[in-house]
Amino acid sequence: MFKPFRILQSAVLAIAGLGLATLAVADNLVEGQHYEKLPEPIETQAGEGQVEVTEVFWYGCPHCYNLEEPLNAWVGEQPDDVAFNRMPATMGGDWNTHAVMFYAAEELGIREEAHDDIFHAIHEEGERLNNADSIASFLSQYDVSEEEVHQALDAFGVKAQVNKANARMRTMRLMGVPALVVDGRYLVTPSSAGSLENMPQVAGALVERVRQERED
Repeated sequence: MFKPFRILQSAVLAIAGLGLATLAVADNLVEGQHYEKLPEPIETQAGEGQVEVTEVFWYGCPHCYNLEEPLNAWVGEQPDDVAFNRMPATMGGDWNTHAVMFYAAEELGIREEAHDDIFHAIHEEGERLNNADSIASFLSQYDVSEEEVHQALDAFGVKAQVNKANARMRTMRLMGVPALVVDGRYLVTPSSAGSLENMPQVAGALVERVRQERED
């Protein structure tokens, strides 16, 4: 289980947006209270000079759905040295089916367009999207045929991506989602950040910490 949230008063004020600089938040973050270190760092895919922030999520998770709006807003404000990506969690059953859907949409070049709509369909319209036919029918609205979707769902490259995500999940030893992983080392959860809305701000503070570490 994720640890209960305990945070220093100064960091609370900063994260709440009451005027303290992001740098001050970074200085006040405490391992075990505001974030955890992964037991083993994972390989990042960021370019040179960039700091990677990875969202780990499941389309069927209501907390992941509720995180999307504040997270997307935060991502849109980040400078070029922040490389943001998403990784679907693989914990069996519908989790893995949705991971295949995510990477199939990426294979078809429609992931960015379909991502928010998938969340909305599941949580607002009662869609389950937990089998190939329902996924093919849903994704066919994005100028691809159902046959093309089926082919993507069975593609070797998609299966390889799901296997890679599964390996990264095992390395991270995640116990739940949503989660944000900064620089392949730092883990932010709803409990450590204090709320879903605070997760991007804590991740941003950790990004600043990584920048400082690289300058030292």
